[in-house]
Amino acid sequence: MVSGTELSSSRVAGIQRRTVGVLSGAQVIGGLGAGAALSVGALLVKDVSGSSAWAGLATTMLTLGAAVLALPLAALAGARGRRTSLATGWLVAAVGAVIVVAGAQADSTWILLAGLFVLGANSATNFQSRYAATDLAEPRHVGRALALVVWATTVGSVVGPNLTAVGARTARALGIPDLAGPFVYAAVGFALTATLMAVALVPDPLRIAKQIRPPADLERPRARMRDAWPLLRTNAAARTGVVTVTGAHALMVAVMAMTPVHMADHGASLNIIGLTISLHIAGMFALAPVMGLLADRWGRGRTIVLGQATLLLAALVAGTSARSEPRIIVGLVLLGLGWSASTIAGSSLVAQAVAPDARPAVQGASDLMMNLGGALGGLLAGVVVTLWGFGPLNLVAALLTVPAIRMVMAGRHRVAPPGRLVT
Repeated sequence: MVSGTELSSSRVAGIQRRTVGVLSGAQVIGGLGAGAALSVGALLVKDVSGSSAWAGLATTMLTLGAAVLALPLAALAGARGRRTSLATGWLVAAVGAVIVVAGAQADSTWILLAGLFVLGANSATNFQSRYAATDLAEPRHVGRALALVVWATTVGSVVGPNLTAVGARTARALGIPDLAGPFVYAAVGFALTATLMAVALVPDPLRIAKQIRPPADLERPRARMRDAWPLLRTNAAARTGVVTVTGAHALMVAVMAMTPVHMADHGASLNIIGLTISLHIAGMFALAPVMGLLADRWGRGRTIVLGQATLLLAALVAGTSARSEPRIIVGLVLLGLGWSASTIAGSSLVAQAVAPDARPAVQGASDLMMNLGGALGGLLAGVVVTLWGFGPLNLVAALLTVPAIRMVMAGRHRVAPPGRLVT
């Protein structure tokens, strides 16, 4: 093992640049598969099951799978490093995409949902990648490093939903249902990303971060996954970050999950639906560097409030869109922007508030809560839309902004000196 004294600041900076570059490249490839699958998941479940209520389970299973897989992947990162954890996560996601294709071919809703659950490893790995970018980042650049990796997802995730028509042609050539075609691209993209992680993420950023941690931290034992909850109870800043990303993700998933179904029920074409989801994903990722800059310079608390306010506006616009396709597109873009500001500011708050040895545990707990919130949002979204409609869904979802705003207003987002553990 290389000691901290043998690693100069320039050497660490070089490793950080390489890490961000590799993670960004992986997000481009993996995002292509994720975007393709996201745009048709609900429609595929509706087609196979024959029920709009079941359609909401597509995103629910994706986010539930991400929640369940977040902890073992975080534990693997703590024990073996980011490289092993990220490569494993992308490989599991590739297997999930193959299962989805098999479920569609067998016309089995249960196999399809099981595949989507396993495919949730994509989100769990994607979220962990943003934290991997902060392992060696200077405290004043935590938001920027995290945002660069989030931004890299833009290319694949925006192009992916527009592969619906191409995916349909690929599906026909393979003899599988049209809507299963995008998942073929997802399987290939995830497998390629797993290979990139295994080959190129060297040296491992988390292992280097542990080696160069401050002298006062050297005697602190490595935090285990079960230590995350006590840490969050005593660490107000990290807790605020977790509440922020959980609420924002639940709101975003609830609205986004039912948008394709809502639009399809009103006669929108697959191309328009794909364009809507593409623009929504562009809102999520394209301005990530701006959100990172705001979080670093303007303040994480202010950026969180900005994100929550944007989410409220998104719910208002989308919820009153009725049959207006332009209006719902605007609402979905705002939804993505609000999610971006909230998630980047909240995640960078979590990364900054805990020491390197505690990060995998706390970040794993954060991703668990974030994805459980998304799973619950997606699950209830189908029920709410079936009973009351798309407008009331947005009204209910808007209430999820209240906890984060209250915590920031109470000053619970403030952290100790950068990089130190707040207890």
